[in-house]
Amino acid sequence: MYNARILTVEDYESFENLYEDFRSKAAGEYNFELEPLDYDGFLSAIDKDLIKCIVLHNDNEEMVAFLVYTTAISEAIELNIVHSIVEEDFNTIARVLLEKFLNITKALRREKIVCYPMLGAQKNLISVIAKLGFKFIGTEVLRFRFDADASREIFSRARVVPMPEDYRVTSWNEKYFEDAVRVIHESFKESSDALFDPRFTTLEGTRDIITKVVTDVYAEFMPNSTSVLLYNNEVVGFAFMNLTGGSIVNIPLVGILSEHQGKGLSTIMLKHSMDYIIKAVDDYGTPITEINTTTETNNLQAFRLYKNLGFIEDYNYPQAYLPIEN
Repeated sequence: MYNARILTVEDYESFENLYEDFRSKAAGEYNFELEPLDYDGFLSAIDKDLIKCIVLHNDNEEMVAFLVYTTAISEAIELNIVHSIVEEDFNTIARVLLEKFLNITKALRREKIVCYPMLGAQKNLISVIAKLGFKFIGTEVLRFRFDADASREIFSRARVVPMPEDYRVTSWNEKYFEDAVRVIHESFKESSDALFDPRFTTLEGTRDIITKVVTDVYAEFMPNSTSVLLYNNEVVGFAFMNLTGGSIVNIPLVGILSEHQGKGLSTIMLKHSMDYIIKAVDDYGTPITEINTTTETNNLQAFRLYKNLGFIEDYNYPQAYLPIEN
């Protein structure tokens, strides 16, 4: 009934309408924060081997669905989207695409996990990919919107403990790079994040993550707004900030060594970062519209931390991952 294959140059002209259908639904149905690549940009990314695309044809050789994934910027195989114009048969179509994807990546999956943020309508595929061996972590998106008076008011009244003796917070400097590798590795090596990004489990892998954060691979790094926590001049914590699309600040990593946790220091670090960003917006007209972050749906401590600073829960989604093939 359906035939799945890798998108080729010969398909480029006939694929455009299907891709544009996805673009028109990216924000509304799939919760994409940024507009996807335009069609020429999408084809350019394929030609440069930054992304890979599998297309699905029906019996009439019409393209009705596609799957996009990448291995370009992560130690994981990142599933980005499964999209179909045939809604009534979405689960069957997705299963065919996913089985083709798993077949194509079989050798690579002996070294890499697969991760898949199931945004928006893709939640409907949980039963399909569960049967393929995927596991799930619930993820919540929280936002601090600069046009929301409630967020501003909560932030102005945030409960922040006085800075404990012998601690101080400063902004990022390149000299803290190896400290960041050490602290983030220790903070994340046994966390759920390491399940779908095993780089956190080793110093070498964590070094790759930090390198990509501070060299603008994932987004534009914000050194002044990235907070560094010191205890007796020794680095013990970080709150990283980056900018996507010129207007959305994201918090990719917050980590504190275990012996310094439980003292309200994460709040102090995040407030230090947010003060920089709020000043940039209010005093200099920087066109930032929000700060966002994600956390596990059952991480009550993180929820309290962010809500105390004015973040509002927006939506949640399953973060799916497929362990390394044995």
